[in-house]
Amino acid sequence: MSHLLPRLFPLLLLLPALGWCQTSSQFDICRSLRGSEGGPGWEFYACQPPPANMKEVMQIRVDPPGITCGNPPERFCTLENPYLCSDECDASSPDLSHPPQLMGDRERGGLITYWQTVTWSRYPEPLLANITLSWNKSLEVVDDIIITFEYGRPTSMVLEKSLDKGRTWQPYQYYADDCLEAFGMSPKRVSDLAPSNLTRVICTEQYSRWVGAKEEKIVVFEVRARFGVFAGPKLINMDALYTRMETMKGLRDFFTFSNLRLRLLRPALGGTYVQRDNLLKYFYAISNIDVPARCKCNLHSSQCVLRDAMLQCQCDHNTSGQDCQRCSQGFKSRSWRPGSYLPLPKGTANICEAAETTANCECNGHSNRCSYIDFINVVTCVSCKHNTRGQNCQYCRLGYYRNSSLALDDENICVECDCDVERSVSPHCSTSGLCQCKPGASGRRCDSCLPGYTWRGDRASCTENMCDKERLICQNGGTCINFQRCVCPDNFTGSFCEKSVCLKKSGCLDNAEGSSSSSSLTSHLYLLTLSLTTSTFC
Repeated sequence: MSHLLPRLFPLLLLLPALGWCQTSSQFDICRSLRGSEGGPGWEFYACQPPPANMKEVMQIRVDPPGITCGNPPERFCTLENPYLCSDECDASSPDLSHPPQLMGDRERGGLITYWQTVTWSRYPEPLLANITLSWNKSLEVVDDIIITFEYGRPTSMVLEKSLDKGRTWQPYQYYADDCLEAFGMSPKRVSDLAPSNLTRVICTEQYSRWVGAKEEKIVVFEVRARFGVFAGPKLINMDALYTRMETMKGLRDFFTFSNLRLRLLRPALGGTYVQRDNLLKYFYAISNIDVPARCKCNLHSSQCVLRDAMLQCQCDHNTSGQDCQRCSQGFKSRSWRPGSYLPLPKGTANICEAAETTANCECNGHSNRCSYIDFINVVTCVSCKHNTRGQNCQYCRLGYYRNSSLALDDENICVECDCDVERSVSPHCSTSGLCQCKPGASGRRCDSCLPGYTWRGDRASCTENMCDKERLICQNGGTCINFQRCVCPDNFTGSFCEKSVCLKKSGCLDNAEGSSSSSSLTSHLYLLTLSLTTSTFC
Protein backbone atom coordinates (compact mmCIF):
# COMPACT_ATOMS: atom_id res chain seq x y z
CA MET A 1 0.00 0.00 0.00
CA SER A 2 3.05 2.29 -0.04
CA HIS A 3 1.99 3.74 -3.40
CA LEU A 4 -1.00 5.35 -1.65
CA LEU A 5 1.07 7.26 0.92
CA PRO A 6 1.98 10.26 -1.29
CA ARG A 7 -1.73 11.11 -1.54
CA LEU A 8 -1.74 11.88 2.19
CA PHE A 9 0.80 14.71 2.03
CA PRO A 10 -0.89 18.12 2.36
CA LEU A 11 1.41 19.77 -0.21
CA LEU A 12 -0.15 17.71 -3.00
CA LEU A 13 -3.25 19.47 -4.26
CA LEU A 14 -5.48 16.96 -6.02
CA LEU A 15 -7.37 18.38 -8.97
CA PRO A 16 -11.13 18.21 -8.41
CA ALA A 17 -13.55 16.89 -11.01
CA LEU A 18 -15.90 19.75 -11.82
CA GLY A 19 -18.86 17.91 -13.29
CA TRP A 20 -17.58 17.76 -16.84
CA CYS A 21 -18.29 14.86 -19.16
CA GLN A 22 -17.48 11.83 -17.00
CA THR A 23 -17.04 9.48 -19.91
CA SER A 24 -16.98 6.39 -17.70
CA SER A 25 -15.97 5.22 -14.25
CA GLN A 26 -14.52 1.95 -15.48
CA PHE A 27 -10.93 3.31 -15.51
CA ASP A 28 -10.90 5.04 -12.11
CA ILE A 29 -8.57 2.63 -10.26
CA CYS A 30 -5.18 1.20 -11.24
CA ARG A 31 -5.12 -1.94 -9.06
CA SER A 32 -7.09 -3.95 -6.53
CA LEU A 33 -6.14 -6.60 -3.98
CA ARG A 34 -7.55 -9.99 -4.87
CA GLY A 35 -7.42 -13.32 -3.04
CA SER A 36 -6.42 -16.58 -4.68
CA GLU A 37 -5.30 -20.09 -3.70
CA GLY A 38 -1.74 -18.85 -3.55
CA GLY A 39 -2.68 -15.95 -1.26
CA PRO A 40 -3.60 -12.29 -1.83
CA GLY A 41 -2.11 -10.40 -4.76
CA TRP A 42 -2.55 -7.31 -6.90
CA GLU A 43 -4.64 -7.23 -10.04
CA PHE A 44 -3.74 -4.29 -12.33
CA TYR A 45 -5.99 -2.28 -14.64
CA ALA A 46 -5.68 0.56 -17.14
CA CYS A 47 -6.51 3.77 -15.27
CA GLN A 48 -6.85 7.51 -15.83
CA PRO A 49 -7.42 10.62 -13.64
CA PRO A 50 -10.82 12.29 -13.40
CA PRO A 51 -11.53 15.31 -15.64
CA ALA A 52 -11.28 18.89 -14.36
CA ASN A 53 -11.61 22.43 -15.67
CA MET A 54 -7.99 23.12 -16.50
CA LYS A 55 -8.51 26.88 -16.60
CA GLU A 56 -7.85 26.75 -12.85
CA VAL A 57 -4.18 25.90 -13.41
CA MET A 58 -3.39 27.40 -16.84
CA GLN A 59 -0.81 30.09 -17.49
CA ILE A 60 -1.90 32.87 -19.87
CA ARG A 61 0.31 34.94 -22.16
CA VAL A 62 -0.91 37.52 -24.70
CA ASP A 63 1.07 38.88 -27.64
CA PRO A 64 2.18 41.25 -29.00
CA PRO A 65 3.36 43.29 -26.00
CA GLY A 66 1.09 46.25 -25.40
CA ILE A 67 -1.97 44.65 -27.02
CA THR A 68 -3.89 44.75 -23.71
CA CYS A 69 -5.79 48.02 -23.34
CA GLY A 70 -5.28 50.58 -20.59
CA ASN A 71 -1.71 51.82 -20.96
CA PRO A 72 -2.23 54.60 -21.88
CA PRO A 73 -5.95 54.89 -20.96
CA GLU A 74 -8.23 54.62 -23.97
CA ARG A 75 -11.90 55.19 -24.76
CA PHE A 76 -13.88 52.57 -26.64
CA CYS A 77 -17.37 52.15 -28.11
CA THR A 78 -19.65 49.15 -28.50
CA LEU A 79 -21.11 47.80 -31.71
CA GLU A 80 -24.65 48.27 -30.35
CA ASN A 81 -23.98 51.98 -29.61
CA PRO A 82 -21.08 52.84 -31.92
CA TYR A 83 -21.26 56.59 -31.33
CA LEU A 84 -21.63 56.46 -27.56
CA CYS A 85 -17.95 56.15 -26.65
CA SER A 86 -18.11 56.78 -22.93
CA ASP A 87 -16.45 53.53 -21.80
CA GLU A 88 -12.81 53.64 -20.77
CA CYS A 89 -9.98 51.14 -20.21
CA ASP A 90 -7.36 52.25 -17.70
CA ALA A 91 -4.70 49.84 -16.42
CA SER A 92 -4.05 52.02 -13.36
CA SER A 93 -7.63 51.68 -12.10
CA PRO A 94 -8.84 48.34 -10.60
CA ASP A 95 -12.38 49.07 -11.79
CA LEU A 96 -11.40 50.01 -15.36
CA SER A 97 -8.52 47.60 -16.07
CA HIS A 98 -8.88 44.43 -18.16
CA PRO A 99 -5.73 42.28 -17.64
CA PRO A 100 -5.25 38.79 -19.20
CA GLN A 101 -5.86 36.84 -15.95
CA LEU A 102 -9.55 37.80 -16.11
CA MET A 103 -9.97 35.19 -18.88
CA GLY A 104 -9.45 32.42 -16.31
CA ASP A 105 -10.88 33.85 -13.08
CA ARG A 106 -13.95 32.66 -11.22
CA GLU A 107 -16.69 35.22 -11.74
CA ARG A 108 -18.84 35.64 -8.67
CA GLY A 109 -22.01 37.56 -7.89
CA GLY A 110 -22.97 37.98 -11.53
CA LEU A 111 -20.10 40.43 -12.17
CA ILE A 112 -18.54 39.73 -15.57
CA THR A 113 -14.82 40.42 -15.78
CA TYR A 114 -12.90 40.26 -19.04
CA TRP A 115 -9.59 40.85 -20.81
CA GLN A 116 -9.66 43.48 -23.55
CA THR A 117 -7.30 44.67 -26.28
CA VAL A 118 -6.60 48.14 -27.58
CA THR A 119 -8.98 49.37 -30.28
CA TRP A 120 -8.33 49.15 -34.00
CA SER A 121 -6.75 52.58 -34.20
CA ARG A 122 -4.69 51.99 -37.35
CA TYR A 123 -6.17 51.22 -40.76
CA PRO A 124 -5.70 49.18 -42.94
CA GLU A 125 -3.33 47.24 -40.65
CA PRO A 126 -5.21 44.33 -39.06
CA LEU A 127 -5.71 44.09 -35.31
CA LEU A 128 -3.91 40.85 -34.41
CA ALA A 129 -3.58 39.18 -31.00
CA ASN A 130 -2.31 35.79 -29.80
CA ILE A 131 -3.42 34.15 -26.54
CA THR A 132 -1.24 31.24 -25.41
CA LEU A 133 -2.52 28.87 -22.71
CA SER A 134 0.14 26.68 -21.09
CA TRP A 135 0.11 23.80 -18.61
CA ASN A 136 3.63 22.36 -19.05
CA LYS A 137 1.92 18.96 -19.09
CA SER A 138 0.23 16.69 -21.61
CA LEU A 139 -3.57 16.83 -21.28
CA GLU A 140 -6.48 15.03 -22.94
CA VAL A 141 -9.56 17.11 -23.71
CA VAL A 142 -12.79 15.43 -22.56
CA ASP A 143 -15.51 17.97 -23.42
CA ASP A 144 -16.18 21.09 -25.47
CA ILE A 145 -13.63 23.91 -25.15
CA ILE A 146 -15.67 27.12 -24.81
CA ILE A 147 -14.35 30.67 -25.25
CA THR A 148 -16.74 33.47 -24.21
CA PHE A 149 -16.31 36.81 -26.01
CA GLU A 150 -17.75 40.11 -24.84
CA TYR A 151 -18.78 42.78 -27.40
CA GLY A 152 -18.76 40.43 -30.37
CA ARG A 153 -17.01 37.29 -31.59
CA PRO A 154 -14.08 37.59 -34.04
CA THR A 155 -14.77 37.65 -37.75
CA SER A 156 -11.86 35.23 -38.17
CA MET A 157 -9.59 33.31 -35.79
CA VAL A 158 -7.61 30.07 -35.47
CA LEU A 159 -7.40 27.65 -32.53
CA GLU A 160 -4.01 25.92 -32.48
CA LYS A 161 -2.45 23.26 -30.27
CA SER A 162 1.01 22.08 -29.35
CA LEU A 163 2.00 18.57 -28.31
CA ASP A 164 5.56 19.50 -27.27
CA LYS A 165 5.08 22.34 -24.76
CA GLY A 166 5.01 25.12 -27.33
CA ARG A 167 8.00 24.21 -29.51
CA THR A 168 5.82 23.46 -32.55
CA TRP A 169 2.19 24.28 -33.33
CA GLN A 170 -0.52 22.86 -35.55
CA PRO A 171 -4.05 24.09 -36.33
CA TYR A 172 -6.92 22.59 -34.33
CA GLN A 173 -9.79 24.46 -36.01
CA TYR A 174 -10.40 27.54 -38.19
CA TYR A 175 -13.24 30.02 -37.58
CA ALA A 176 -14.47 32.69 -40.03
CA ASP A 177 -17.62 34.36 -41.32
CA ASP A 178 -16.40 33.38 -44.80
CA CYS A 179 -14.06 30.37 -44.67
CA LEU A 180 -13.28 30.42 -48.38
CA GLU A 181 -12.29 34.06 -48.34
CA ALA A 182 -10.37 33.97 -45.05
CA PHE A 183 -8.55 30.62 -45.30
CA GLY A 184 -9.26 29.21 -48.74
CA MET A 185 -11.27 26.36 -47.17
CA SER A 186 -14.83 25.22 -47.73
CA PRO A 187 -16.95 25.62 -44.57
CA LYS A 188 -17.83 22.45 -42.65
CA ARG A 189 -19.40 21.36 -39.39
CA VAL A 190 -18.41 18.48 -37.14
CA SER A 191 -21.70 16.83 -38.14
CA ASP A 192 -20.29 16.62 -41.69
CA LEU A 193 -17.44 14.37 -40.53
CA ALA A 194 -17.43 10.58 -40.77
CA PRO A 195 -15.57 8.02 -38.63
CA SER A 196 -12.85 7.79 -41.26
CA ASN A 197 -11.98 11.53 -41.16
CA LEU A 198 -12.91 12.47 -37.60
CA THR A 199 -9.49 14.03 -36.96
CA ARG A 200 -9.76 16.37 -39.95
CA VAL A 201 -9.04 20.05 -39.26
CA ILE A 202 -12.04 22.04 -40.48
CA CYS A 203 -13.10 25.66 -40.91
CA THR A 204 -16.51 26.49 -39.48
CA GLU A 205 -18.71 29.57 -40.00
CA GLN A 206 -21.01 28.56 -37.15
CA TYR A 207 -19.40 30.80 -34.51
CA SER A 208 -18.32 33.84 -36.52
CA ARG A 209 -21.33 35.36 -38.22
CA TRP A 210 -22.69 38.52 -36.61
CA VAL A 211 -26.03 38.03 -34.81
CA GLY A 212 -25.57 40.60 -32.05
CA ALA A 213 -22.88 40.79 -29.40
CA LYS A 214 -25.30 40.23 -26.52
CA GLU A 215 -27.13 37.27 -28.07
CA GLU A 216 -24.20 35.11 -29.15
CA LYS A 217 -20.93 35.21 -27.22
CA ILE A 218 -19.38 31.74 -27.30
CA VAL A 219 -16.95 30.09 -29.69
CA VAL A 220 -16.75 26.30 -29.28
CA PHE A 221 -14.28 23.59 -30.19
CA GLU A 222 -16.72 20.70 -30.35
CA VAL A 223 -15.38 17.61 -28.60
CA ARG A 224 -18.63 15.93 -27.54
CA ALA A 225 -19.86 15.89 -31.14
CA ARG A 226 -16.66 14.17 -32.27
CA PHE A 227 -16.94 11.63 -29.45
CA GLY A 228 -20.57 11.17 -30.48
CA VAL A 229 -19.58 9.91 -33.93
CA PHE A 230 -18.53 6.68 -32.19
CA ALA A 231 -20.36 6.76 -28.85
CA GLY A 232 -23.69 8.15 -30.04
CA PRO A 233 -25.13 11.65 -29.46
CA LYS A 234 -25.68 11.01 -25.74
CA LEU A 235 -22.28 9.30 -25.31
CA ILE A 236 -23.90 6.10 -24.09
CA ASN A 237 -21.74 3.65 -26.06
CA MET A 238 -18.36 4.69 -24.64
CA ASP A 239 -16.94 1.20 -25.23
CA ALA A 240 -17.08 1.90 -28.96
CA LEU A 241 -15.14 5.13 -28.44
CA TYR A 242 -12.50 3.44 -26.27
CA THR A 243 -12.08 0.71 -28.88
CA ARG A 244 -11.54 3.33 -31.59
CA MET A 245 -9.10 5.22 -29.35
CA GLU A 246 -7.00 2.06 -29.23
CA THR A 247 -7.25 1.00 -32.86
CA MET A 248 -7.55 4.20 -34.95
CA LYS A 249 -4.17 5.79 -35.71
CA GLY A 250 -3.86 9.37 -34.50
CA LEU A 251 -7.18 9.51 -32.65
CA ARG A 252 -5.74 9.68 -29.12
CA ASP A 253 -3.17 12.24 -30.24
CA PHE A 254 -5.91 14.39 -31.78
CA PHE A 255 -7.48 14.93 -28.35
CA THR A 256 -4.05 15.47 -26.70
CA PHE A 257 -2.26 18.81 -26.19
CA SER A 258 0.18 20.53 -23.86
CA ASN A 259 -0.62 24.10 -24.96
CA LEU A 260 -3.43 25.89 -26.76
CA ARG A 261 -3.19 29.13 -28.72
CA LEU A 262 -5.88 31.49 -30.01
CA ARG A 263 -4.82 33.55 -33.00
CA LEU A 264 -7.31 36.42 -33.28
CA LEU A 265 -7.11 37.71 -36.86
CA ARG A 266 -10.07 40.07 -37.34
CA PRO A 267 -12.45 41.53 -34.72
CA ALA A 268 -16.24 41.61 -34.90
CA LEU A 269 -17.42 44.12 -37.50
CA GLY A 270 -21.09 44.28 -36.54
CA GLY A 271 -22.22 42.67 -39.78
CA THR A 272 -20.86 45.49 -41.98
CA TYR A 273 -17.61 46.55 -43.62
CA VAL A 274 -14.90 48.32 -41.63
CA GLN A 275 -16.05 51.87 -40.90
CA ARG A 276 -12.90 53.98 -40.93
CA ASP A 277 -14.51 56.97 -39.27
CA ASN A 278 -15.07 55.11 -35.99
CA LEU A 279 -12.34 52.58 -35.20
CA LEU A 280 -12.94 52.76 -31.44
CA LYS A 281 -15.64 50.07 -31.70
CA TYR A 282 -13.31 47.34 -33.02
CA PHE A 283 -11.41 45.29 -30.41
CA TYR A 284 -11.32 41.83 -28.77
CA ALA A 285 -12.65 41.03 -25.29
CA ILE A 286 -12.75 37.57 -23.63
CA SER A 287 -14.45 36.92 -20.28
CA ASN A 288 -13.91 33.17 -19.90
CA ILE A 289 -12.09 30.15 -21.33
CA ASP A 290 -13.25 26.68 -20.19
CA VAL A 291 -10.88 23.78 -20.91
CA PRO A 292 -12.37 20.50 -19.62
CA ALA A 293 -9.57 17.95 -19.73
CA ARG A 294 -7.67 15.35 -17.74
CA CYS A 295 -3.96 14.83 -17.20
CA LYS A 296 -2.54 12.42 -19.74
CA CYS A 297 -0.91 9.61 -17.76
CA ASN A 298 -0.82 6.96 -20.51
CA LEU A 299 -3.40 4.91 -18.55
CA HIS A 300 -0.89 4.36 -15.73
CA SER A 301 -2.41 6.68 -13.08
CA SER A 302 -5.78 7.51 -11.55
CA GLN A 303 -4.62 10.70 -9.82
CA CYS A 304 -3.03 13.95 -11.00
CA VAL A 305 -1.51 16.32 -8.46
CA LEU A 306 -0.19 19.86 -8.42
CA ARG A 307 3.37 19.79 -7.06
CA ASP A 308 5.57 22.91 -7.04
CA ALA A 309 3.09 24.63 -9.37
CA MET A 310 3.43 21.78 -11.90
CA LEU A 311 0.94 19.04 -12.78
CA GLN A 312 2.24 15.53 -12.17
CA CYS A 313 0.68 12.09 -12.65
CA GLN A 314 0.78 9.87 -9.53
CA CYS A 315 2.17 6.93 -11.47
CA ASP A 316 1.33 3.28 -10.85
CA HIS A 317 2.32 0.07 -12.69
CA ASN A 318 6.03 0.64 -11.86
CA THR A 319 6.14 3.66 -14.18
CA SER A 320 7.52 7.15 -13.60
CA GLY A 321 7.81 10.57 -15.24
CA GLN A 322 5.45 13.52 -15.48
CA ASP A 323 3.20 11.54 -17.85
CA CYS A 324 4.16 8.05 -16.54
CA GLN A 325 6.02 7.78 -19.83
CA ARG A 326 8.84 5.46 -18.75
CA CYS A 327 9.58 2.52 -16.48
CA SER A 328 10.87 3.23 -13.00
CA GLN A 329 14.49 2.44 -12.23
CA GLY A 330 14.94 -1.29 -11.85
CA PHE A 331 11.81 -2.13 -13.90
CA LYS A 332 12.93 -2.38 -17.52
CA SER A 333 12.98 -6.01 -18.50
CA ARG A 334 9.85 -5.36 -20.55
CA SER A 335 9.86 -2.15 -22.61
CA TRP A 336 7.55 0.61 -21.47
CA ARG A 337 4.15 0.70 -23.14
CA PRO A 338 1.11 2.87 -22.47
CA GLY A 339 -1.84 1.18 -20.89
CA SER A 340 -4.54 -0.11 -23.20
CA TYR A 341 -8.30 0.41 -23.09
CA LEU A 342 -8.67 -3.14 -24.41
CA PRO A 343 -9.93 -5.64 -23.53
CA LEU A 344 -13.01 -3.94 -22.15
CA PRO A 345 -14.17 -3.12 -19.57
CA LYS A 346 -10.91 -2.84 -17.52
CA GLY A 347 -8.22 -2.71 -20.18
CA THR A 348 -4.60 -3.86 -19.87
CA ALA A 349 -2.14 -2.21 -17.49
CA ASN A 350 1.06 -3.13 -19.36
CA ILE A 351 3.06 -2.81 -16.14
CA CYS A 352 6.84 -2.52 -16.13
CA GLU A 353 8.51 -5.62 -14.71
CA ALA A 354 11.72 -6.07 -12.70
CA ALA A 355 14.87 -5.67 -14.77
CA GLU A 356 17.11 -8.53 -15.84
CA THR A 357 20.53 -8.54 -17.48
CA THR A 358 19.74 -9.04 -21.17
CA ALA A 359 20.62 -7.62 -24.55
CA ASN A 360 17.63 -5.35 -23.99
CA CYS A 361 19.88 -3.04 -21.89
CA GLU A 362 22.67 -2.86 -24.46
CA CYS A 363 20.13 -1.91 -27.16
CA ASN A 364 18.15 0.67 -25.17
CA GLY A 365 15.19 -1.65 -25.01
CA HIS A 366 14.73 -1.77 -28.81
CA SER A 367 16.25 -5.21 -29.48
CA ASN A 368 16.82 -8.46 -27.58
CA ARG A 369 19.56 -9.74 -29.89
CA CYS A 370 23.23 -8.70 -30.00
CA SER A 371 26.17 -9.62 -32.23
CA TYR A 372 29.69 -9.49 -30.77
CA ILE A 373 32.59 -8.77 -33.13
CA ASP A 374 35.58 -10.00 -31.11
CA PHE A 375 38.52 -8.69 -33.14
CA ILE A 376 37.34 -5.08 -32.73
CA ASN A 377 35.58 -5.68 -29.40
CA VAL A 378 32.23 -4.20 -30.49
CA VAL A 379 28.72 -5.27 -29.55
CA THR A 380 26.15 -4.54 -32.25
CA CYS A 381 22.38 -4.77 -31.79
CA VAL A 382 20.49 -6.85 -34.32
CA SER A 383 17.02 -6.10 -35.74
CA CYS A 384 16.34 -2.83 -33.94
CA LYS A 385 12.62 -2.27 -33.35
CA HIS A 386 10.46 0.82 -32.80
CA ASN A 387 11.86 2.48 -35.95
CA THR A 388 15.36 2.74 -34.45
CA ARG A 389 18.76 1.93 -35.99
CA GLY A 390 22.42 2.06 -35.09
CA GLN A 391 24.93 0.00 -33.11
CA ASN A 392 22.89 0.40 -29.93
CA CYS A 393 19.56 1.24 -31.60
CA GLN A 394 20.27 4.83 -30.58
CA TYR A 395 19.28 6.55 -33.85
CA CYS A 396 16.02 6.81 -35.79
CA ARG A 397 15.38 5.32 -39.21
CA LEU A 398 15.02 7.56 -42.26
CA GLY A 399 11.55 9.06 -42.25
CA TYR A 400 11.56 9.35 -38.44
CA TYR A 401 13.01 11.78 -35.91
CA ARG A 402 13.80 11.55 -32.21
CA ASN A 403 11.36 12.86 -29.62
CA SER A 404 13.82 14.71 -27.40
CA SER A 405 11.39 14.82 -24.48
CA LEU A 406 11.44 11.00 -24.08
CA ALA A 407 14.10 8.71 -22.67
CA LEU A 408 16.21 6.82 -25.21
CA ASP A 409 14.67 3.50 -24.17
CA ASP A 410 11.12 4.74 -24.75
CA GLU A 411 9.14 2.70 -27.24
CA ASN A 412 7.89 5.91 -28.89
CA ILE A 413 11.31 7.58 -29.11
CA CYS A 414 11.17 7.76 -32.93
CA VAL A 415 8.31 9.79 -34.39
CA GLU A 416 7.25 9.54 -38.02
CA CYS A 417 8.18 12.66 -40.03
CA ASP A 418 4.77 12.54 -41.74
CA CYS A 419 5.82 15.25 -44.20
CA ASP A 420 2.96 16.57 -46.33
CA VAL A 421 3.16 14.64 -49.61
CA GLU A 422 2.24 17.57 -51.86
CA ARG A 423 3.97 20.45 -50.07
CA SER A 424 7.29 18.91 -48.99
CA VAL A 425 10.37 18.14 -51.06
CA SER A 426 11.07 14.78 -49.39
CA PRO A 427 9.35 12.32 -47.02
CA HIS A 428 12.45 12.58 -44.80
CA CYS A 429 12.92 15.27 -42.15
CA SER A 430 15.76 16.74 -40.10
CA THR A 431 16.82 15.35 -36.73
CA SER A 432 14.52 17.91 -35.09
CA GLY A 433 11.53 16.78 -37.16
CA LEU A 434 11.41 19.65 -39.67
CA CYS A 435 10.38 18.70 -43.20
CA GLN A 436 11.93 20.46 -46.21
CA CYS A 437 9.14 22.57 -47.69
CA LYS A 438 8.46 23.52 -51.28
CA PRO A 439 8.35 27.28 -52.04
CA GLY A 440 5.44 28.95 -50.24
CA ALA A 441 4.79 26.09 -47.79
CA SER A 442 5.46 26.20 -44.05
CA GLY A 443 4.99 24.30 -40.79
CA ARG A 444 6.90 21.38 -39.30
CA ARG A 445 5.19 19.04 -41.75
CA CYS A 446 4.93 21.64 -44.55
CA ASP A 447 1.16 21.27 -44.18
CA SER A 448 0.33 24.97 -44.35
CA CYS A 449 1.18 27.98 -46.51
CA LEU A 450 3.24 31.04 -45.64
CA PRO A 451 1.46 34.37 -45.15
CA GLY A 452 0.77 35.79 -48.59
CA TYR A 453 0.37 32.32 -50.14
CA THR A 454 -2.76 30.21 -50.69
CA TRP A 455 -3.13 26.48 -51.33
CA ARG A 456 -4.28 25.76 -54.85
CA GLY A 457 -5.42 22.17 -55.28
CA ASP A 458 -5.44 22.43 -59.06
CA ARG A 459 -1.74 23.32 -59.02
CA ALA A 460 -0.90 21.19 -55.95
CA SER A 461 1.16 24.02 -54.49
CA CYS A 462 1.12 27.09 -52.26
CA THR A 463 0.67 29.87 -54.79
CA GLU A 464 1.75 33.44 -54.06
CA ASN A 465 -1.20 35.79 -53.70
CA MET A 466 -1.43 38.35 -56.48
CA CYS A 467 -4.00 40.21 -54.40
CA ASP A 468 -5.68 39.89 -51.00
CA LYS A 469 -7.54 41.94 -48.42
CA GLU A 470 -4.63 42.69 -46.13
CA ARG A 471 -1.51 43.83 -48.05
CA LEU A 472 -2.23 43.57 -51.79
CA ILE A 473 -5.56 45.34 -51.87
CA CYS A 474 -7.54 45.91 -55.07
CA GLN A 475 -8.18 49.64 -55.35
CA ASN A 476 -11.04 51.80 -56.66
CA GLY A 477 -13.72 49.18 -56.00
CA GLY A 478 -11.86 46.28 -57.58
CA THR A 479 -12.52 42.70 -56.40
CA CYS A 480 -9.84 40.09 -55.66
CA ILE A 481 -10.70 36.75 -57.28
CA ASN A 482 -9.12 33.60 -55.81
CA PHE A 483 -6.17 35.69 -54.56
CA GLN A 484 -4.89 35.77 -58.15
CA ARG A 485 -6.23 38.85 -59.93
CA CYS A 486 -8.22 42.02 -59.44
CA VAL A 487 -11.43 42.42 -61.42
CA CYS A 488 -11.73 46.17 -62.03
CA PRO A 489 -14.68 48.49 -62.73
CA ASP A 490 -14.98 49.69 -66.35
CA ASN A 491 -13.16 52.96 -65.75
CA PHE A 492 -10.06 51.47 -64.05
CA THR A 493 -7.29 49.07 -65.05
CA GLY A 494 -3.90 47.84 -63.81
CA SER A 495 -2.84 44.96 -61.56
CA PHE A 496 -4.61 46.57 -58.60
CA CYS A 497 -7.12 48.73 -60.53
CA GLU A 498 -4.86 51.68 -59.76
CA LYS A 499 -4.98 53.28 -63.27
CA SER A 500 -7.96 55.22 -64.60
CA VAL A 501 -9.26 54.61 -68.14
CA CYS A 502 -10.67 57.59 -70.13
CA LEU A 503 -13.91 56.58 -71.79
CA LYS A 504 -15.46 58.73 -74.58
CA LYS A 505 -18.76 59.01 -72.74
CA SER A 506 -16.95 60.51 -69.74
CA GLY A 507 -15.52 63.38 -71.79
CA CYS A 508 -11.89 62.34 -71.30
CA LEU A 509 -11.17 62.14 -75.04
CA ASP A 510 -12.76 65.56 -75.70
CA ASN A 511 -10.61 67.08 -73.00
CA ALA A 512 -7.56 65.47 -74.53
CA GLU A 513 -8.41 66.88 -77.99
CA GLY A 514 -9.04 70.31 -76.49
CA SER A 515 -5.73 70.15 -74.73
CA SER A 516 -4.02 69.25 -78.02
CA SER A 517 -5.70 72.13 -79.92
CA SER A 518 -4.77 74.59 -77.22
CA SER A 519 -1.16 73.45 -77.38
CA SER A 520 -1.12 73.88 -81.18
CA LEU A 521 -2.59 77.39 -80.95
CA THR A 522 0.05 78.38 -78.41
CA SER A 523 2.79 77.20 -80.76
CA HIS A 524 1.43 79.29 -83.67
CA LEU A 525 1.22 82.41 -81.52
CA TYR A 526 4.82 81.93 -80.40
CA LEU A 527 6.08 81.69 -84.01
CA LEU A 528 4.09 84.75 -85.05
CA THR A 529 5.54 86.80 -82.18
CA LEU A 530 9.04 85.67 -83.04
CA SER A 531 8.53 86.70 -86.71
CA LEU A 532 7.30 90.19 -85.80
CA THR A 533 10.17 90.73 -83.41
CA THR A 534 12.72 89.74 -86.04
CA SER A 535 11.20 92.11 -88.65
CA THR A 536 11.34 95.05 -86.24
CA PHE A 537 15.06 94.66 -85.59
CA CYS A 538 15.78 94.34 -89.31
